[in-house]
Amino acid sequence: MEIIPVTGKRDLQTFLDLPYRIYRGDPHWVPPLLFEQRQLLTGQHPFFEKAEIRLFLAKQGGEVVGRIAAILDHQFLETHQEPYGFFGFFECLDDATVAKGLLGAAGEFLKGKGMWAIRGPVNPSMNAPCGLLIEGFTSAPAFLMPYNPPGYQELLEDAGCRKAKDLLAYILRIWTEDPPMVLRPAEEARRRGIHVRPVNMKRLSDEIQIFRELFNAAWERNWGFTPMSRSEAQWMAKQLKPLIIPSITLIAEAEGSPIGFLMLLPDYNQALRHLNGRMGPLGLLKFIWYRRRIRDARLLLLGIKPEYRSKGIDALLFQIAARALIKNGFIMAEISWVLEDNWTVLRMTKRLGGTPYKRYRIYELPI
Repeated sequence: MEIIPVTGKRDLQTFLDLPYRIYRGDPHWVPPLLFEQRQLLTGQHPFFEKAEIRLFLAKQGGEVVGRIAAILDHQFLETHQEPYGFFGFFECLDDATVAKGLLGAAGEFLKGKGMWAIRGPVNPSMNAPCGLLIEGFTSAPAFLMPYNPPGYQELLEDAGCRKAKDLLAYILRIWTEDPPMVLRPAEEARRRGIHVRPVNMKRLSDEIQIFRELFNAAWERNWGFTPMSRSEAQWMAKQLKPLIIPSITLIAEAEGSPIGFLMLLPDYNQALRHLNGRMGPLGLLKFIWYRRRIRDARLLLLGIKPEYRSKGIDALLFQIAARALIKNGFIMAEISWVLEDNWTVLRMTKRLGGTPYKRYRIYELPI
């Protein structure tokens, strides 16, 4: 076996093609859009204004049997002052030697950059699809959530990886009548003068910057948090513009100033699974056809400024969003991801009727 760096277009295409072989016949795998993967893996995403990425392939007998990315996130290092690098985009045939070799190559690269340990998988950061699925293999992942074979957990742990943190996904049926735990605090928030409005699609670039500022303020103390840059927010606005439904993408205001936000998106994986990773003219027609049938949503982002918490603002956001979801024909919603020790959000999710149904793990490996 040999581990080689990705050095050209042919190697990159091989890197992109490997999952199609690993997941052949798996009914739950949703191929990511290939053009978006190329942008990420060639450093075109604004995340890489303050990050580096190095890709590796594992070969055995002339055949590619695994892949991995080593990621150095300078923004994380500035924020946390901890010498951690990251690995991501991990795929591997069921071979412990290959997994260990891939992690060794990523670790060696990051060790050369002064890192002491690596965390992952992140693709390419905690603000993107991240974590290894370890529970909940009986259904497809929601939009922008990862998926992998059950055997990856054993491969990583046999290679020396240990749990750093678990991330949970909850599923709930959208209520048609407000439960008391939503109704009373929502009315209290209204009496306090809190106003909730839908995102203004005509000013989406400005609105996304509001989301960025609120996200950075609300998530600042979360484990693994890395601030979102202005350019990353603009990239997100461009990517999500055709996908956003304004009535379920909400901003809460107090005296005209933004204090909280909520973003729900339809589970577009239910349409993307029919595209095989390609968004050409035919793929676009398929996407438009299947998106009409989506009845599930995902709560992608929720945040409230610390000084405005415990004032019913989250309940008001949920109340308005739930009514809009029902009006748009949605039935179920996934809340993801939630840190396993974020007790405030966990209790809130349980009281809303959420049931944990998937668990993802971030691993650490000393190097």
